[in-house]
Amino acid sequence: MNSTAASASETNGPRSDKTLIARIKRINKIFLLTVFVPTLLSVIYFGVIASDVYISESRFVVRSPERQTASPLGMLFKGTGFSRAQDDTYSVQDFMLSRDALRSLDHKLGIGNAFASADVDIFSRFAGLDWDDSFEALHLYYKKKVEIVLDPASSITTLLVRSFTAEDAFQINQQLLSMAEMLVNQLNERGRQDMIRYAAGEVAIAEEKAKAAALTLSAYRNKKSVIDPELQSTIQLQQIAKLQDELIATQAQLSQLQTFAKNNPQIPSLQQLVKNLRQDIAAETARVAGGDRSLANKAAEYQRLALDREFADKQLGSAFASLEQARSEAQRQQLYLERIVQPSKPDMAMEPRRIRGVLATLTLGLIAWGILSMLIAGVKEHQD
Repeated sequence: MNSTAASASETNGPRSDKTLIARIKRINKIFLLTVFVPTLLSVIYFGVIASDVYISESRFVVRSPERQTASPLGMLFKGTGFSRAQDDTYSVQDFMLSRDALRSLDHKLGIGNAFASADVDIFSRFAGLDWDDSFEALHLYYKKKVEIVLDPASSITTLLVRSFTAEDAFQINQQLLSMAEMLVNQLNERGRQDMIRYAAGEVAIAEEKAKAAALTLSAYRNKKSVIDPELQSTIQLQQIAKLQDELIATQAQLSQLQTFAKNNPQIPSLQQLVKNLRQDIAAETARVAGGDRSLANKAAEYQRLALDREFADKQLGSAFASLEQARSEAQRQQLYLERIVQPSKPDMAMEPRRIRGVLATLTLGLIAWGILSMLIAGVKEHQD
């Protein structure tokens, strides 16, 4: 019986092997190429080859302090975008992804060597398959490892840094925030300098205008021999009024003498006095109005020059006030970067998601297998 069982097992062994080989041959080759092989490769890659990826996360916001009062100069810079913190948030984001930031990170942390480490799998490391280790290639690789997300509603920016060690991810995140704070400080300093420079320039222009207006008015006074036509006209009119009063009194006295004492020796002197008073009144009246040298003729030009000087003086005062306001604003920090969430130091790898990667490969393979099978079946049916 033992010999019979042995012979039966020997007979079943080769038959079972042949049956397995026959079943494998009967498997659809398309299924092997689209489902089995990719899924097997995915299992090998995610299970054995793929390197762990650690993610460090931080959150920050770029803010601008509210101003209690708004000067014309402040409104000007507000209109040009100086105090709009959200615009500067975009500037910070662009800087974090720039070549300058990458160059600084590579100089301080050596991230180029970290990304190209032999401990990282060849499919994920920098210059792994294409062997392009140029700075431009590193920059493209770097932008895939740093993600910046801005929430428009709250203006909070989330910074995500991916690296192959927890320490590298944390250090890169920390260094990026430090460089962003330096950038904000530079923007503040540039804004302060621009405000003071602009205000000082306005003061210089206003001073030149005030000096020019004062010199022009002074030259006109010397040329026309006049100080203030309106004030001088008032004095002249008062003098004319006094002369007219004296003339009236003298004429009344002369009339009485001519009526009651025709031979009075005072009559000739009074007649001469009346004549002199009339000449003086005519001369004083001519000084006020009626000729090219009259005060009335000089008043219009003088008023224009006086208004120019007054306007220049007011403009100079406004420029000085703006300069003081600019200096006061320069003492305050216009923008500041506030860290809401400090950079995290991950204690476990968040990527790659191995099971999800295998399942995604399997799902896509099944979809591709189904589509190709339907296409091939349709072609065969059309040929038949």
